[in-house]
Amino acid sequence: SFSWRVRVVSGKQQGATGPGEVDRAEGTGRGLRRRDVLASSLVLGFGAAGASWAPAAAAAAVGDSVLPATPEAQLRDVVRLQGSLREEDVPWWFTGVIFAVTGDHETPRPLLRFEGMEIYWFAHLADGYLLGGNTVTFFRDFDTHEYLAELRNPWTERVDKVKPAVQGGNLGFKYSTEGIWPARLDGTAFAEPRRAPLALQWHGIGEHVWLQHQTIYPPGMPPMHGQRQSMFTSRRAIADRKATRLPATFSSTVFMGWPKWMDMAERPGHVVWHAAGAKLRGIEELPREYRDRAEREFPERLTARPKPA
Repeated sequence: SFSWRVRVVSGKQQGATGPGEVDRAEGTGRGLRRRDVLASSLVLGFGAAGASWAPAAAAAAVGDSVLPATPEAQLRDVVRLQGSLREEDVPWWFTGVIFAVTGDHETPRPLLRFEGMEIYWFAHLADGYLLGGNTVTFFRDFDTHEYLAELRNPWTERVDKVKPAVQGGNLGFKYSTEGIWPARLDGTAFAEPRRAPLALQWHGIGEHVWLQHQTIYPPGMPPMHGQRQSMFTSRRAIADRKATRLPATFSSTVFMGWPKWMDMAERPGHVVWHAAGAKLRGIEELPREYRDRAEREFPERLTARPKPA
């Protein structure tokens, strides 16, 4: 079993970094820090700020009139599902567990719990949308559920400082009828995008509708990195063509290397994040304990409104 040393977090922490962060990954011409990519790692890309889908994904089921079929309808509905057709903040709240995987013959073991928020803003472009956002994730003890500031590493026996995972602000995603791809917040892509008519993997049965996707990351990411996610809404909601944003929930699994603050880069193994959460009407719906800490430590992350040029 794991051995913990827990200290409840208070006061502001500086220099927070994301899980498994490396110093930089190369984009096209300019360095890209990995923490800027990870905003979608948990929620929609939660995962990064945002998520990215390969244009070759399976299209909506044939014959289901509620599911979007044309690239134009798919673009509208993915924006409504993940965020809003209006330019406004759209927060999501999520919780989950990080599992440690140390060998082919070892059962994955729960390492930490986490709780976080991602907040999105879809800016309107002439040919689609530009998604930007922030992520703030705090870690909790698996057994007591208390916020963690320190952890006694069960492999190294060191007492590690547990840092919040805070991402966003520099990386976005371009959404268009020709696909979805990583982009800087000025709209420029990191590489020449693979353009094809937008075709996402929608499913529906009974009153339930969901979208599945695989996150696509910019060049230069470490090999042990991947995410698969599903977002859920109702048939009644998606059929309401007047609605600019849809109520939604999600579930996501992320594969990553050891958190950087554990200092275990040379030790075999990796971690698996499993997250689930819901789209909120505003940050006032965040749980009080989480919201108080986020407002105290990272108030600038509680909006994704683009900064004036």
